[in-house]
Amino acid sequence: MGDWLIRAWETEVFDERARAVVTLRSEGRTLDEVGAALGLSRERPRQIQNRVRKQLTDMADIFKGGWRESARAAGAGPAAPRKAFAAALGLVDHVVLEELLAAAGLHTPRTWAGPLRGWWSAEPGVLDSALRRLVDTAPFRGDDLGRAASEEGLPAGLPLAELLAHSESRLALSPDGHWVRRKARGRDAAYLWLLEAGRPCQPDELLAPMAATTVAAVREALRRDNRFRRIHPEGTWALTEWTHLRASPYATAVEAMVAVTTESGPLSRAQLFARVTELHPVTPWRLTQCLISEQLGETPDGLIDLVSRGARPIEDEEPAQPESMAIEGDVLGARIPVTRDVLRGSGVNVHTWLTWRLGLRQAPMSRTFAVPGDHQPLIVRRGTSGAQLSSLRRHALELEVDDGCVLAVLLRLDDDTARVGHGCAPDNCPAQPGDDLPRATRPTTGDFPGLQMIQRRRHNSYVKLKKLSTQ
Repeated sequence: MGDWLIRAWETEVFDERARAVVTLRSEGRTLDEVGAALGLSRERPRQIQNRVRKQLTDMADIFKGGWRESARAAGAGPAAPRKAFAAALGLVDHVVLEELLAAAGLHTPRTWAGPLRGWWSAEPGVLDSALRRLVDTAPFRGDDLGRAASEEGLPAGLPLAELLAHSESRLALSPDGHWVRRKARGRDAAYLWLLEAGRPCQPDELLAPMAATTVAAVREALRRDNRFRRIHPEGTWALTEWTHLRASPYATAVEAMVAVTTESGPLSRAQLFARVTELHPVTPWRLTQCLISEQLGETPDGLIDLVSRGARPIEDEEPAQPESMAIEGDVLGARIPVTRDVLRGSGVNVHTWLTWRLGLRQAPMSRTFAVPGDHQPLIVRRGTSGAQLSSLRRHALELEVDDGCVLAVLLRLDDDTARVGHGCAPDNCPAQPGDDLPRATRPTTGDFPGLQMIQRRRHNSYVKLKKLSTQ
C-alpha cells in the first residue's frame, strides 16, 4: 500500500499540466513564474494546485486513516525532511507528498536564507528561532558545529553549513574552519585561539589569529570584551572563564590606587605602589602614569591622597615635542600616519605632547574641536595610559588617502575649530604618487592659516613617519 500515492499520481486523473504545476511549485517557483512557464495566468496555477491537493487528500482518506495526525506528529519539531514524513505515513518519498503535507497544515520552515525546501514543520518559525539560538552560542570550532546544533534541538541532516554561510547569517566561516560572528571576527578568533592554547598569550601571539595590524589594536579589542582579561604584570591575555588563574579584584590600576588610598589615607609613592601591586600587579611605570588621574593628588608634605580630601592634582610634566607636531600662533598641527586602524574607524593614538599643549594636564580630560561641514567634531582625549584622537576614517575616505599616507590635522586654539587635509609629501604619496595629487584633496595655506608651518616640517620627517606607519 505504500506506493498508492505514486500509482495514483501516474494515472490519468492528473494530467501533465497538473504534474508540471506541482513540480514547479515544489521547487519554490511563484505563481507568476509557473504561469509564465506554462503559458497560463497567475490564477490558473493556483486553481490547478488546489484541485490536485483536494483530489490527493480524498484518496489519502480512503487509503490511510489518521494520516493528518501522523503528519503533524512527525512535524512537531523545528523541521523534518520529506523522507521522514514519507516513513511516518508509510508512503514512498515523492514530490507530490508535499501537497498532502500542506493539506495537513504543515509548512516549509522559514530561515534567514529563505524557505528551507524539502523540509517541513507544524511551526514554520521554530527552526529560525533555534538557528538564532545556535548563532548566539558562537564562536565554536568547525568540528563542534554538530554538537552545538544537537544541543539546540536542531535535527540531523540539516544543511547547517549552507545556512550559516548565507549572506544574511550573523556567522562566517574563518580561514581556519571555525565559525565566528561577522561583526566580531577578530575577538571570536582570539577566543578560540586562547581556548585551543589553554594558556594566557601575549598580544603579539594574537596578531595573526585576529588579522590585526598592531599590538595596540589587539589590546583595545580585547579590553572592550568581557570574555577576556589581562594578567598583570606580564601583560598576557586570558579568558575570564579560566577561574584557576590569579585575578585582580580591580578593573584598572587607577581603580586599585584609589581604593588603597581611600582605605589607608595619605601614603608615600613607594608605600602606595607596594600596596597596589599586591592587589593589582602592574609595573611602577604604569602606576606613575595613573598619578595624573583627576582623583589623585599630592599633599603639601609630598604624600599621595585623594583630591576629594584636599590633595592638589598632579599635572604631567611637558614631554618632548615630536617631529610630527608643531605649533605656530594659535594653530597646532599634527601629522597622522594613515594605517589600517585609521581606515576602519579606530581612534588614533597620539603623542602626549599634543594633550599637554592643549592644557589637558590631568586624566581623564578631553577637548572638542568643531569641523566645517557635516563632519563629527574631533575630540582629543587624555587618559592615564596615553592620548587619543577620535576617528579620522571619514576624512581619510573623502581625501582618498591610502595605507601609508599622512593626514595633516590642524587645530585652532582660539576658536576650537579643526581642519583635516592630505599631508603627504608632494613627490611621495602612496595613494597618488608624484605630481598627480589633486589639489582639491589638500587644504591650501589660504584655506587655513598654519598649514604652511606643517608643510615646512613635512619633508624632513616624511621618510621617518612613512617607516613608522608601515610597521
